[in-house]
Amino acid sequence: MIGWLEGDVRQLWQRGARQGVLLVCRGIGYEVVLHQRFHSHVGGLPSRSDGGPQRLALFTHLQVRDDGWLLFGFETDAERELFRELISVSGVGPQLALGLLGFFPLPELVQALVQADLKRLSQAPGVGRRSAERLAVELRRKLAERFGQGEAAAPMDVAPLPTGELRQDVELTLTALGYGPGEVHQAMAAMAVDQDAQSPEDWIRGCLRWLARHQQGRG
Repeated sequence: MIGWLEGDVRQLWQRGARQGVLLVCRGIGYEVVLHQRFHSHVGGLPSRSDGGPQRLALFTHLQVRDDGWLLFGFETDAERELFRELISVSGVGPQLALGLLGFFPLPELVQALVQADLKRLSQAPGVGRRSAERLAVELRRKLAERFGQGEAAAPMDVAPLPTGELRQDVELTLTALGYGPGEVHQAMAAMAVDQDAQSPEDWIRGCLRWLARHQQGRG
């Protein structure tokens, strides 16, 4: 299994609905399929000061098929894991999964899945109402089973946390993005004093800002 590559960007390519990069690693060139946002990001990377090829590191997923092997590349491990969850859903192939990842930033996609927001999911290219329903039903349950069990021990909250579906949406979204139960609880406790936080979007954005500051402080 090829899980990680780091090398020189030799060429960006586009073939029909697919786009990707030719990445040269120690004399071997790997054709890696990327989603549209990542492809655009790589194309916008600045040139090296010495004029040499741009360096790129990415997480990869290898798909072995009868008609050939396909290598998919992702900027983060969380993005790759969500891609794997997407293609595990019946009727959802790599191209549709890449369409979702290329259309939505990762937090927005996870939130749409957790909230079963069919209208939002259907905005992505190639995603119809039926596909959106299947994704929401299967992945919401998977995310709940994988991340939604148990509560982290934490000090008494200084302000009440959200309850019901609002709390579940925030917890599942943040945990699916790679944060542990303790981090999620602390971020929500910190955000609970913010009286402006009303919707799940407000809570998620605020918690992500708090977690980013907290991680920088620890670094």
